[in-house]
Amino acid sequence: MLTVATAGSAQGSTQVLALAASIDQVFDNVRNWLVGILAGLATVFLTVGGVRYLMAGGDPGEVEKAKQAFKSAGWGYALAALAPLVVEILRGIVGS
Repeated sequence: MLTVATAGSAQGSTQVLALAASIDQVFDNVRNWLVGILAGLATVFLTVGGVRYLMAGGDPGEVEKAKQAFKSAGWGYALAALAPLVVEILRGIVGS
């Protein structure tokens, strides 16, 4: 549970910003965050690779850098696809 105490309140009350109903919901949230972050980063690498490839102008060094960015994007998408499996393994370890 995440709580925030505000200095302006004279009574010292707290406001709940996030509350998970169960451990299953926590694992679902972790899975969703992992997939989102990994897919987002992979998309950035894919975009950078595409721009590098277009701007290479035949330079073999730049083409290799673009190919490396494409490979990194592929790894990122693969990890995003495997994130639910990793969360299921953690769920099994915790015993939820």
